[in-house]
Amino acid sequence: MLQQPLAFIDVETTGLDRDVHEIIELGVVIAKMKDGALVVTDQIDFKIKPERIENAEPQALRINGYNEADWIFAVSLEDAMKELSKKTDGAVFVAHNITFDYGFIESAFKKTGAENKMHYHKLDTISLAFGILHQNDDIGKLSLRVLCEKYGIENKKAHSAFADSYALYEVFKKLMNLS
Repeated sequence: MLQQPLAFIDVETTGLDRDVHEIIELGVVIAKMKDGALVVTDQIDFKIKPERIENAEPQALRINGYNEADWIFAVSLEDAMKELSKKTDGAVFVAHNITFDYGFIESAFKKTGAENKMHYHKLDTISLAFGILHQNDDIGKLSLRVLCEKYGIENKKAHSAFADSYALYEVFKKLMNLS
């Protein structure tokens, strides 16, 4: 599977329900194995214009740092999904809590009609971390924040999609002994 590119994907949303809430940020780090190292080959960092901000959960907007002024030049969901489709062709979807992120991405592909060209395999780094670290007594949770702390990875803009996708890429390298 490591012959396939890996797409480390994170979304920030207006809430937890993909049928009611929407993606407002999309971050993707695309990487490939080259000479025994996992190397970034491309990236996506989009703020996405919300269409139904009135449905947003205030706590979600606080966590994500949403404010109208920062989203003034945001792209449409359709444009974001077309770009995601193009850049992740054949890539394996990798996320931290894959059920959440993939659910929103799958819903957005359906809504926009953009084609999901990603490989059918998916990797959840929470499951991966559990398999690798389950006997570590110093780990209580397997959140991205805790794993970043464990591996000395700085994520200055936690809960922004691109920063979290890049932190996820770094955590994956540590979990897989690729760095």
